Amino acid sequence: MDIFAIEQAGFWLALGFVLLAIELVAFGLGSGVLLFGSVGALITGALLWFGIVPNGSVAAIACFAISTAAATALLWIPFKKLQSGAELGNDRSSDIIGHQFVLSSDISQQVHGQQKYSGIQWRVEPARDLKSLTIEAGTEVSVVAVQVGAFFVKPVG
Repeated sequence: MDIFAIEQAGFWLALGFVLLAIELVAFGLGSGVLLFGSVGALITGALLWFGIVPNGSVAAIACFAISTAAATALLWIPFKKLQSGAELGNDRSSDIIGHQFVLSSDISQQVHGQQKYSGIQWRVEPARDLKSLTIEAGTEVSVVAVQVGAFFVKPVG
């Protein structure tokens, strides 16, 4: 294997990890777009590294396109189910439900707050079944439902 092949494989592997890091940090796996690209780049890098794909820019780009499309086709339905928007309600399958914290800002159906949890910045909204649609800053709340990137909360007590 010549040095160009190693460098090209390294480029695609590095690109895959960079795209994955951006997806995790910026979107918390919420969009999936960069995730599919990162999977495609990692597959391309691995296939170049092992010499399965011939060395060359055209072959690498074609491999990237095909592997990204395949990853998208395989992962689209599971990701769509995760992002369906259905509230979990009393479902205790998520360890986030029941998590309590103090609001740092007022929230309402129109103005959402923010809460950092497990390294991810979550949008905070009042639960949809609340009589009062505004919860004031300083109120201790509990997560009653979750969606991708969002907590739905009620005041404790």
